Amino acid sequence: MSLLVKICGITRPQDAQQAVAAGADLIGLNFWRGSKRFVQDQQAREIVAAIPAGVLRVGVFVNAHPLVVSETVDELKLDRVQLHGDEIPATWNWLRSEQIIRAIRVRDEASLKEALGWEASLFLYDAYAEGYGGSGKRAPWAVVAEGARRPFLIAGGLNPSNVAEAIRATRPDGVDVSSGVESATGIKDTRKLRAFIKNARAAAPKRK
Repeated sequence: MSLLVKICGITRPQDAQQAVAAGADLIGLNFWRGSKRFVQDQQAREIVAAIPAGVLRVGVFVNAHPLVVSETVDELKLDRVQLHGDEIPATWNWLRSEQIIRAIRVRDEASLKEALGWEASLFLYDAYAEGYGGSGKRAPWAVVAEGARRPFLIAGGLNPSNVAEAIRATRPDGVDVSSGVESATGIKDTRKLRAFIKNARAAAPKRK
């Protein structure tokens, strides 16, 4: 499997198109109202319509009611549900494991235990921050490298300048970025998108 690239916090259809053109494998839309990159229903419909087949559409949720998530998934035909809050596995067993991306906010080695109860298509290791991500803070790479469950994405404070270093340090299955490829909050920068994905692909370990 080649390195996966997830571009998250998409708020405009044109940004989704630019991310896909640059080589993104997954596009993330944030449905948590506390996020600066929260998308309303109509925004989300327009963004999803701009994502071609073959690129995974990911809905990011934080402590949302399962019924709300189910309705959103059905309406927008989302491919993956990223659970980025304090969710517990038993509440989400109605989702197939291949639908789930489980985010783990890493502060120390003890944080990694949260992954143990989950079966997911991907784990996403992010920096611990107040507000459930999107802080631009770097995750503790050494801790992730030592104890991450695979397959996983590394996230938290990534940008075109440090993504290669993050890949070498953690040897992830993919990378996730939001603020690191923006010109302003919620507005993606084409040049940064291209540079990020180019640098990530170049640093990816060759897999047999």
